[in-house]
Amino acid sequence: MQSPIAPRDPLLEPSKLFVLDTNVLMHDPTSIFRFEEHDVYLPMATLEELDANKKGMSEVARNARQVSRFLDELISPVAGDISEGIPLNSTFRKEATGRLLLQTHAVSGILPANLATSKADNQIIAVVANLREASPGRQVILVSKDINMRIKARALGLSAEDYFNDKVLEDADLLYTGVRELPPEFWDTHGREMESWQQGGRTYYRIRGPLCPGFLINEFVFQEGPRPLYALVQELDGDTAVLQTLTDHGHARNGIWGITARNREQNFALNLLMNPDIDFVTLLGQAGTGKTLLALAAGLMQTLEDKTYSEIIVTRVTVPVGEDIGFLPGTEEEKMTPWMGALEDNLDILNKTDEEAGEWGREATRDLIRSRIKVKSLNFMRGRTFVRKYLIIDEAQNLTSKQMKTLITRAGPGTKVVCLGNIAQIDTPYLTEGSSGLTFAVDRFKGWRHSGHITLQRGERSRLADYAEEML
Repeated sequence: MQSPIAPRDPLLEPSKLFVLDTNVLMHDPTSIFRFEEHDVYLPMATLEELDANKKGMSEVARNARQVSRFLDELISPVAGDISEGIPLNSTFRKEATGRLLLQTHAVSGILPANLATSKADNQIIAVVANLREASPGRQVILVSKDINMRIKARALGLSAEDYFNDKVLEDADLLYTGVRELPPEFWDTHGREMESWQQGGRTYYRIRGPLCPGFLINEFVFQEGPRPLYALVQELDGDTAVLQTLTDHGHARNGIWGITARNREQNFALNLLMNPDIDFVTLLGQAGTGKTLLALAAGLMQTLEDKTYSEIIVTRVTVPVGEDIGFLPGTEEEKMTPWMGALEDNLDILNKTDEEAGEWGREATRDLIRSRIKVKSLNFMRGRTFVRKYLIIDEAQNLTSKQMKTLITRAGPGTKVVCLGNIAQIDTPYLTEGSSGLTFAVDRFKGWRHSGHITLQRGERSRLADYAEEML
């Protein structure tokens, strides 16, 4: 039996050797460049699986093709034997200083007899075991998104890890919520040199104190009590901040398409959704917190009443993303209808808010709403540019960071993008709370002047739904 790569002096190889499973490459095509000074090894079974998954228009197929292009860029300039490895920084990717190693020899007889050698996962595990024997002084680690494969490798005494480079946060509880409660002594420490003024129907406070450097632009701050404060951080300059008071959407006179905020976070969300200077809004929350209803109500008000946007575009992830919707009958919009139950439910609520219109009036309003709402599939978003559109992306927790970037960059002049989701309900394989595209967007956009985020806390569906959420 020959070794996949020739053994080297361990003293000359202080770096680790990471063996990549196919699902890592198809999840993140740039993963081969994400291991810094360490070497990356690709078994032949991984290359075979990449080849088998390269056809089609799904995201997996696109990623498989992109990996193949990266490998071609690395290997094509090399003349002669590649068994010693190819420097990963030989292309424009300079962040990786290790080498790319490919399996150049067959491996056999290294696994227990009860593991089928015809299975690609077992072939990759066999390569890992062989590499460890060939380089006893070097740490060889299998990297896979497949939990069962990692368990099998561990059972055989091999090192195995998940792919962590795509994770924005290790702990989802640390994710930015968009809201900060001020301490009781806030005004004693920050209000001594306070300036206040009114402009455009809003009150502004310029404050100075030790908490100000920790604020973020468009972060909501509040203080409950006899004289409550609800404000938005408008400007920051060192230990000085400007706070802007909010519109109270909890009052009927400030209702949005007949909808009023039922709690503090919903009021904050409506302030973001109705702010023309905010181009990107993310709303997180469990089922029943009002994400879709608030986003639709704000969209209808700004499209039909204020004429800020020309139409509302609603899309959501049909898990798995990129799955062909052709087996459903009808047009693109009709094919998406089975996935849009939440949209229909919320439109029914919004259509009943005008009690004085009567049945005929409500039917006319429904037809008008229908003419301004377009339901689109994510499959056909690439290459498009939306101008003066109100784009709602539902179930955004099932997007990868790359897919999220693809969608957000569709926004043209005058377009607002609203992402809704619950990171506790991820249905896409290999995505976690820490690596979801929605988590990625919340973390990367926090503090930008034209974006805002709110994590909705309380369910507002019914006492039955609230009790079930708590007890079941």
